[in-house]
Amino acid sequence: GGHLHQFIHQGQYFGAPSDDDGDRVTDEDKVRLSDLRLRAKSKFVYEYDFGDGWMHDIVVEKTLPVEKGVDYPRCIDGKLACPPDDCGGIWGFYNMLQAASDPKHPEHESMLEWIGGKFDPEEFNVKSMNRSLKNIRKAEALFDGF
Repeated sequence: GGHLHQFIHQGQYFGAPSDDDGDRVTDEDKVRLSDLRLRAKSKFVYEYDFGDGWMHDIVVEKTLPVEKGVDYPRCIDGKLACPPDDCGGIWGFYNMLQAASDPKHPEHESMLEWIGGKFDPEEFNVKSMNRSLKNIRKAEALFDGF
């Protein structure tokens, strides 16, 4: 969440509005997913890091009843690893994967150092994702009222 982002649903934009947006962007802090009345097979787009241009198609597979005592949002499953921030969009990400996996690549050593030694694009860890979501909730609580 360190970069500019927005959600797009049925032609409506949700994000952190700025003076440049006019009325084009609805403040994401004032809307809940439940307000959008999403159902199975509903789709929306999450655009992250306007400079790198990550576009994520989100498809609702099913909705579940709210459980008392559970913190939301919560991830229950996923696939593949999240690309590292600031890797240069999809093309930079592919270059990163190629350099990291090929010891003969001229950027191999510097790429391994940048990504912390290893990166498995097939890895997904639900517990790690939920820790990240919990940290976001804590950070948001710290800045409430500012």
